Amino acid sequence: MTNYEYIQVDQEESIGIIRLNRPKVLNALNRKMVSEIVQSMREMDRNDSVRVIVLYGNGKSFAAGADITEMAQDDSIHLELLNQFAEWDDLAHIKKPIIGAVHGFALGGGFELALVCDLLFASEDAKFGFPEINLAVMPGAGGTQRLTKLMGKTKALEWLWSGEMMTAETAEAWGIINRRYPQEILVEETLKYARNLANKPALSVRFIKEAVYKAVDYSLYEGMQYERKNFSLLFSSDDQKEGMKAFVEKRKPNFKGR
Repeated sequence: MTNYEYIQVDQEESIGIIRLNRPKVLNALNRKMVSEIVQSMREMDRNDSVRVIVLYGNGKSFAAGADITEMAQDDSIHLELLNQFAEWDDLAHIKKPIIGAVHGFALGGGFELALVCDLLFASEDAKFGFPEINLAVMPGAGGTQRLTKLMGKTKALEWLWSGEMMTAETAEAWGIINRRYPQEILVEETLKYARNLANKPALSVRFIKEAVYKAVDYSLYEGMQYERKNFSLLFSSDDQKEGMKAFVEKRKPNFKGR
């Protein structure tokens, strides 16, 4: 795999692992780091030997926000020409499951990166929030949109306007994270879940992800039409034939991911 400056990338069997690696600044996200994250995810998405992507941070935090020193002197024209959030949009097109493991802080851009993940596991001491309002700005990489879809309008506004941090317990109660663990076993438990998911039929995993995200954005009727299309397409897969044959023969299926 490619060598990067601000992240570490590994593969353990069928799990692609991305570690944010600016621990001295609590993994603050600068533009090059974001580019590296996007590029590594694209590579993993194209790599047939990777079934699941796991994302977490080295050091004391997941990511404590964007690198303020990089953007403090920006102006509107520069930002418009830079179009820095276009790469963030690419993360929404990753077909494979992305599982995030958050410890310490996931603030600002770090929270936005966490919300890109399909599933989120967190340590008991994790803190989430959008402090941008205290800098007289606002989230720009999808934070207002993804948080609202998870929490609803009124609660999202409350957190976005306050700039306060929420605990992992609160985040779990609002469906932002899936599970909480003691920090010392967070990555281990995340990888355990990822390995189990990697053993599922890859096309079913992909098509379920697509259909669920359509449910978020489409009307019920439109989403159901998309679901039915994906349901029918899976009957052209080798894994569907193997799965149903194994069920009839009362044995464990041997899925090939095609």
